[in-house]
Amino acid sequence: MSHAAASGMSQGSSDKKKYRSRSTSRFVDLDKQRKVKCMGGTPSLSSIPNTIKLSMLNSGLLSFDRVKLEARDANNSLSQTIPDRQVPLKFFLKLCEQRKKFPVLFKLEFQTAIKVENNSIRHATRKNNVEKNQNQKCVPYDYNRVVLKKIEGIPDSDYINASYVDSLLKPNAYIVTQGPTEETVVDFWRMIWSENVSAIIMLTKTFDFTKVMCVQYWPASKEKDEFYGDINIAIVKEEQLANFQIRTFRIYNKSEGDSSTSRDILQFHFTEWHSHSCPFSNAVLEFRRRVRAVVGNIITANSVIGPMLVHCNDGGGRSGVYLAVDANMELAEEEECFHVFGYLKKLRQSRKGLIENVDQYKFVYDTLEEYLCCGNSWFPVSKLSEKLKEKSIKNPVTKINEYQAEYDQICKQTPRFSIGDCAGGHRADNRDKNRDVLCVPPDNYRPYLTSFQGNAFTDYINAVFVDGYTKPREYIVTEWPVAKTLGEFLECAAVVVTCSPPPASQQYPAFWPEKKKQSIKYGQVFTITCKASKHFNNIKTWEYVINKKIVSLTELMAGVKAPAKTCKLFQLTCWPMGHKVPTSTNSLVELMNMVEQWRAKMDYGPVCIVSPDGRSRAGVYCAANACIEQVIQHGEVDIFQAVKTVRRNRPQLVENITEYKYGYDLVLHYVLHYLEKDLKEKEKEKEKNTGQN
Repeated sequence: MSHAAASGMSQGSSDKKKYRSRSTSRFVDLDKQRKVKCMGGTPSLSSIPNTIKLSMLNSGLLSFDRVKLEARDANNSLSQTIPDRQVPLKFFLKLCEQRKKFPVLFKLEFQTAIKVENNSIRHATRKNNVEKNQNQKCVPYDYNRVVLKKIEGIPDSDYINASYVDSLLKPNAYIVTQGPTEETVVDFWRMIWSENVSAIIMLTKTFDFTKVMCVQYWPASKEKDEFYGDINIAIVKEEQLANFQIRTFRIYNKSEGDSSTSRDILQFHFTEWHSHSCPFSNAVLEFRRRVRAVVGNIITANSVIGPMLVHCNDGGGRSGVYLAVDANMELAEEEECFHVFGYLKKLRQSRKGLIENVDQYKFVYDTLEEYLCCGNSWFPVSKLSEKLKEKSIKNPVTKINEYQAEYDQICKQTPRFSIGDCAGGHRADNRDKNRDVLCVPPDNYRPYLTSFQGNAFTDYINAVFVDGYTKPREYIVTEWPVAKTLGEFLECAAVVVTCSPPPASQQYPAFWPEKKKQSIKYGQVFTITCKASKHFNNIKTWEYVINKKIVSLTELMAGVKAPAKTCKLFQLTCWPMGHKVPTSTNSLVELMNMVEQWRAKMDYGPVCIVSPDGRSRAGVYCAANACIEQVIQHGEVDIFQAVKTVRRNRPQLVENITEYKYGYDLVLHYVLHYLEKDLKEKEKEKEKNTGQN
């Protein structure tokens, strides 16, 4: 009898022996472990139930080294916590709950999975090929490496650091490679052409901090083609979104014909995945959705199209994470199950270094959990009115409507920041710069003031960056300045004030000059002068010139002069203090349009959204504005994901169900009254630009 069975029985017990049924899923055994009854003495490690053993591992009372070998023993109870078979979707959330309770399970699974038999790497370690590898820990095995056509007279010219990798449904579904270097960029394009690659998935920046992660292997601009060996590359189209860019390349091989034999290939470039970190799950899911919308259709329509090419800087960790998410979602769509642990083993048998640490492995679980919990929340704009009616109907079982169910789900998945995450706002010299000590920005997502303002000022202001739909850090959300922070004015293209406090308010003091030619000095550096003002129904606007005084000794010696900048302030006057929504939705949408028209003229700075308390109103503005951009660009509506995005860096944004539902109302108002007009103007602008070219 196995130790697992023996541990559930008292010494000398005559109970009938019980074995786990073959049909019983391993991952449900954890909660069914029976308690050990010891007659005396110290129980052996194998006799301790899993729940206690895992608690001891989590708390550090038990050494991980002592149990990790035991986990590889199929007859041992702890190995039953490892899901070595496909997991039906209906059980996967239970698996995730176990791992939240016992995070050490991620480490246990990861360490078990990566102990696979290594294959030979003779080609990767040849003298001529070693210098072609960015990272000697991420190289292809001989049995599944991509073999290039040999170039006569050049030894080992058939080698490139690239591997064929299976998905869970299809052999050789992917090619995983390192980001090309100056020495390998020609081979990179040779491979893309010869393998008839369906799409390029790029998961790294070209530069990360000061390190070159990957050379830019495409032309610097749309105006000029470039040759990489025999392959000619032209940029046909570029599309910018907050977390990634989509480029369409037109390529042809001059050794096989002229430009009439060209192919179009899409590059999906994820730009917000820094090395040694994990991105936001919903950003990766949106990225994958865009990839599959193109690649999935190509593969269905034409089976001769080759694999997807996936690369990060070295073809290791980040590439493995993307493959694990993509392959498991593909399996779920076909067979309604995941196989996370099994696919990690397959990845490690296919290439060294794919998914390089426990944090990345946990991220795969988190992303698949989010995919299951949230599903597809977007829908075509043509169905907006119909969807809103459906969302308002109460579920007969739960007694809540879909708006409430969506908002509850968002609240469950909103990140929680510790005091340590927000250390800057809790420093003694910054505490009185916050209106609410419970609404303090995390250090990783706040703007840092850099202009020297004297000893009374620090780099701190209670503000956070918020991503838009087409740009990262498109907005800065901040609270109405308190007296101590009036001098810490942000250099932005536009400032949107979402309320209208009473005149001469002590709680909300005025922080901008309202009369033409009036100037106000802020600290030792900035002077703001009112250039012009216009007042409309429910909206007031002021245009300012911001002059910055040079106080740095280095700049003074170099004779540097700070150029004056122009900023426009927009104030909505129909959103009274204490009201959850404005009295005029049309005025708010009109203000949003005015801000976007102004921003189109400016080439610097985000939009600063000023809320009375730094939380109310601002989230609605950012989420609805991002969703409107999605409507214009892609004809889709996804308020759910827009709200999830704005709450990443400040969980208090969109703080109640009223604000959440109002986001939908704002988008509906825009679609009904503005969309057609804006699309026509955009089309005219496009025709005008085409004519000029």
